[in-house]
Amino acid sequence: MKSTRFVGLDVHAATIAAAVAEPTGEVRSVGTIPNDPEAVRRLMKKLGPAEQLRVCYEAGPCGYPLYWQLTRLGIACAVVAPTLVPVKAGDRIKTDRRDAEKLARSFRSGDLTPVWVPDAAHEALRDLVRAREAAKKDQLRARHRLQKFLLRHGHRPPAGTKAWTDAYRRWIAGLRFEQPAQDATRLDYLTEVDHARDRIARLERAIDAAVETVPAPMRAVIEALQALRGIATVAAVTIVAEVGQLSRFARARQLMGYSGAVAREDSSGPRIRRGGITKTGNAHLRRIVVEAAWAYRHRPAVGGALRRRQAQQSEGVKAIAWKAQHRLHHRYRRLLGRGKSKQQVVTAVARELLGFIWAIGVAVEREGSGSLPSQAA
Repeated sequence: MKSTRFVGLDVHAATIAAAVAEPTGEVRSVGTIPNDPEAVRRLMKKLGPAEQLRVCYEAGPCGYPLYWQLTRLGIACAVVAPTLVPVKAGDRIKTDRRDAEKLARSFRSGDLTPVWVPDAAHEALRDLVRAREAAKKDQLRARHRLQKFLLRHGHRPPAGTKAWTDAYRRWIAGLRFEQPAQDATRLDYLTEVDHARDRIARLERAIDAAVETVPAPMRAVIEALQALRGIATVAAVTIVAEVGQLSRFARARQLMGYSGAVAREDSSGPRIRRGGITKTGNAHLRRIVVEAAWAYRHRPAVGGALRRRQAQQSEGVKAIAWKAQHRLHHRYRRLLGRGKSKQQVVTAVARELLGFIWAIGVAVEREGSGSLPSQAA
């Protein structure tokens, strides 16, 4: 509409700077307001009827409450990717007012990229799986602290003892130092490792309980993704929580791009130059899929755990999962034979695994369609 006003909001914890791009071409600041619902409601009412406003702000630590409030008011709102906001070369002045004006101007010209905004169920699940991911990182740091402490004082586990098994932990618990201060340090580090282990177990139980309460369509996708080798409950829940509806991607390659697992490129004319992956995407999704991709170094097989996960799945889903095993294992062996490093190979396999994840997700979400996607890889 010719009367549409594009509003850019630079959102902070305590304040929101606002600017408007008018239909006439003018872009102007409309001031700074407190970041509270009533102040936002008054500002929007002042700017005009809800059907004439298009609002955007950058994704960030303030989350989506502002988006939900604006949509409840009937105002079209977009949360945009901050890394994809155009930046002028040579611009060395950055203020909240200028940022809001830049957002309004770029929004009007169509230069901003909206991100997916999760609904309440997806956001709750995402908070839980990210809490577990943080706990895993804390566990790794706690283990490293303890291992470095023991190594620094010349303590090495008995031959044949694998790290962090029960035997390894009993060995650490039985160690004694001459200095009481060092013994207290060992005990504190070991207690922190045990605390991290208990925390992860508690969060994983919470994830299992949360899966039982999510909407049935979401639960169906979570269960179907577990038909793939390398993807159990935590991995499947993470994928669904981070991606949302897989069918929102028209093609598998779009999901690969969303994960940031595609190669960067700098080509011009006859010159073609490609490098490592862009990493411009959802890092949580990329991490969990790369972890799953390591399973495809093994020959295709259906073990007991995988058979139990596949028990209630349709033949179509199991066929996609079996095709994934053959194709991805062959890909792993072929790339390894060409001299690629294992990390490069696994990253390439993870990228293709996303194609099978997309195929299964879309097949389950399209209930009753009677056809499976053809772009499985």
